[in-house]
Amino acid sequence: MKRIVILSFIFFTALSTKAQSTEDYIAQHFQKAQELMRIHQLPASIILAVAIHESAAGKSKIAKYLNNHFGVKGKNSSSEIRSSYRDYPTVDSSYSHFVSFLQSRSYFNILFGKYDQYDFTNWARGIQRGGYAHSRTWASQVIGLIKKYELFKYDERPASYIEPVPVAPIEQPKAIVSKSKPIKTTKMYTVKKGDNLNQLAERNGTTAAALMKKNKLTSSALQPGQKIKL
Repeated sequence: MKRIVILSFIFFTALSTKAQSTEDYIAQHFQKAQELMRIHQLPASIILAVAIHESAAGKSKIAKYLNNHFGVKGKNSSSEIRSSYRDYPTVDSSYSHFVSFLQSRSYFNILFGKYDQYDFTNWARGIQRGGYAHSRTWASQVIGLIKKYELFKYDERPASYIEPVPVAPIEQPKAIVSKSKPIKTTKMYTVKKGDNLNQLAERNGTTAAALMKKNKLTSSALQPGQKIKL
């Protein structure tokens, strides 16, 4: 009998663990995300996608032990794990604090007046630009989650809404390469005491005869202060 009870416990535990999918996570938290969206005009899709990304859909240690679903750092009073992330009394309070955290930082707060609750693409990129995460692909990953799980359907978009076309980065104009021969510049040298034509020629990869021809010299003798084309 005892063995049957143990096996049943393992069986139902396995089912419970298997049931904790991303879809289940979304079903559990989308209403809170929408509630915050309606108050603050931050896309519910962004709230859900960031939570999924930062908490591994509720499976991370800080989500399980600290109710921290957004990777916010701070002090905690947990005796179960050692962590540099702050704790929350409930998961909902973690969701609420995520929004207040964005509003309390000037580099995130400006997004509330810049983008509407439907423009999840620019919200994700704006949060990344503000330094929310170190990864350069963070915004792309969040946007990918929104599209994969169709989280935008929780943003209550009007039927007539047209998603903004992402602005392509401005490319610098390419330098125009001339097909004509490069313009040669003439280097002038002022003769110093002790200089001679052979030394000057050797230092500049040419010959004394070539320098005499270039400078129309009739003698190889040089005078201090004399200008020589090299």
